[in-house]
Amino acid sequence: MRKVIGIGETVLDIIFKHDQPIGAYPGGSSFNSMISLGRCGVPTTFIGETGNDRVGEQIVRFLKDNGVNADNVNRFPDSKSPISLAFLNDRNDAEYLFYKDHPHDQLDFVFPDIQPDDIVLFGSFYAVNPVIRPQVMGLLDNARNHGAIIYYDVNFRSSHRNEVMRITPNLLENLEYADIVRGSSEDFEVLYGMTDPTKIYNAEISFYCKKFIYTNGEHPVTLRAENGFQKTYPVTKTETVSTIGAGDNFNAGFIFGLLKYGITRRHIEEGLTEEQWDNVMGCAQMFSNEVCKSLYNYVSVEFGNKIR
Repeated sequence: MRKVIGIGETVLDIIFKHDQPIGAYPGGSSFNSMISLGRCGVPTTFIGETGNDRVGEQIVRFLKDNGVNADNVNRFPDSKSPISLAFLNDRNDAEYLFYKDHPHDQLDFVFPDIQPDDIVLFGSFYAVNPVIRPQVMGLLDNARNHGAIIYYDVNFRSSHRNEVMRITPNLLENLEYADIVRGSSEDFEVLYGMTDPTKIYNAEISFYCKKFIYTNGEHPVTLRAENGFQKTYPVTKTETVSTIGAGDNFNAGFIFGLLKYGITRRHIEEGLTEEQWDNVMGCAQMFSNEVCKSLYNYVSVEFGNKIR
C-alpha cells in the first residue's frame, strides 16, 4: 500500500478574532496535511520536532490519535514548542505572529521506509532552513533514490522576507528535487516581487520543475505543466470560517487524488492527461473548501470517514 511521508515544523496555533483568543490547535504546514490524510485512512508518517513540554506531548498524542506515525518526531531536552498567533480579519483570512527559536532547530531521525510511488511532502521555511538543511536533503535524496513522488509547497511567509537572499540556493535545490511545486501569490510576492503566474513559471520555476500550481485565495487556481499545458480552475464560493489550513489541505487533497486515481511516478514523468489533472485538482479543492468551513487546520473526522 502506498504511503505519504511529511516533514516540517509543528506549532500550537492560537487563533484570535476581534483580538480575543477563540481556539488553540496543533498545527504546522505539513503537519496539517498529514492529519487530514490520516483522518482519510491514508498511511502517513510525520517527521519533525516539538518541544519537550506539555504542548509537545499534546502534538505527539494528536498525531497518533489521527493515525499518523509519530516515531520520527524529535523532542530534545529543554526545547520549547513553537507558538503561532493567527489574527482573523473580517474576511477570516489570518495574519500571523510566530514565536520560535529558529537558530536552535535540531533534527535527528532514521529514514522511514520509502517505496516506489510513495509521496513525500515538504515545504515552508523548514524546507529552506540552513540549520537543518543536511537532514532535509538526506530525506529528499532517499526519496528520489527510492522512486517516490516529491511534492514541494513553497509556503514562504513575509516574516522571513529579510532572509530571501540567504535561502535562495536551498530554494532552487528544492525546486529541482520536486516533481510538483505549489505556491501562493503571497509566496512569490515575497520571494520575487511577482504575482503573475505565467511570468513566475517561465522565469523562476519551469527550468527546475515542469509541474506548477499557483493558488491565489478565492481567485482561480492556475496550473502550468510541460508542453505548454495550462488550465485555470475556479474556486467554489464557500462560507468561510477560517482560511488558516486552506493551502495545507489543498496539498493533502492533491496527494489524496494522486493515490485515489492511481497516479504513479511513471505517469508524472510521462506527463498527466487533462483528465488526470482535473481529478487531482478536484480533490485538492474539495479538501481546501472543506477546511475553510471550520476553525480547525484539518478536515473533520466525519469528512475523512465519508471519503475513505
